[in-house]
Amino acid sequence: MKFISPRTDFAFKKIFGSNGSKNILISFLNAILDFKGDSAIIDVNILDPWQAPKIQGLKDTYLDVTVHTKCNKEIIIEMQVLNVESFEKRVLYNAAKSYSNQINRADDYAQLNPVIALTIVDFEMFKNTKNYINCFLLKERSTLFNYSEDLQMIFVELPKFNKKLKDLKNIQDKWIFFLKESDNLAVIPDTLKKEKAFSEAFYIAETSHISEEELDLLERKQIFIADQRNAILKGRKDGIEEGIKQGIEQGIEQGIEQGRKAAMEIAVRNLMKKQKITKIEAQKILGIDFL
Repeated sequence: MKFISPRTDFAFKKIFGSNGSKNILISFLNAILDFKGDSAIIDVNILDPWQAPKIQGLKDTYLDVTVHTKCNKEIIIEMQVLNVESFEKRVLYNAAKSYSNQINRADDYAQLNPVIALTIVDFEMFKNTKNYINCFLLKERSTLFNYSEDLQMIFVELPKFNKKLKDLKNIQDKWIFFLKESDNLAVIPDTLKKEKAFSEAFYIAETSHISEEELDLLERKQIFIADQRNAILKGRKDGIEEGIKQGIEQGIEQGIEQGRKAAMEIAVRNLMKKQKITKIEAQKILGIDFL
């Protein structure tokens, strides 16, 4: 068996946003968001139906979902593989926009449902924590009590998740493992095969169940992502090399200037000692006025 990687927006929507993948999406969201009991999701409605991107580089990465529990919520799901400029601002903007777009200006604010922006990234966003799942809420700055839980931003950082198959303890671990490692598997692991949602997800992700057109789109998407990553790496490398070059040049200039000053100071001291004169007098004789 060979499986596509869920870590591209195309494959992610194929697995979690296709017709017939509702049970997969419910299982995934309940696991990642840790929804249990009364808060567990029992049904979902995909507001923005999945469509395969037709133009390389042009994408709609969002999967907008209304979930049905005792308290309805709206969830924006995004799979992001490139750490682009101002990405964190884009996530915040989309969450706020989804919240405000629920009602017209004259409507009752009580109609607003909570919004969760669930973002899975294939890079490290937060260097100051080892947690691979981080949740952000509106809180008071000093005492940290909640202002509102209506707007939440939850990030899953795949590179920080290092558990092996034998270390998976719960369904949340299993779904993150699926996102990160499914395209590296040759068979469906027994620990995942036992649960229906995973069997269905692997079925959709198996390349033999995907059309040639979709596989071609996926390959071009992966090439595009690889090219963008290489462009980012090259930009960083060029920036570092230019910084080193400028640093060396600046260091040489500073070294020359410091050496010149040191030589002049020695000349002044020698003249002062030889002729028994003051520093100012020695500087005037040597034509130096800046020591």
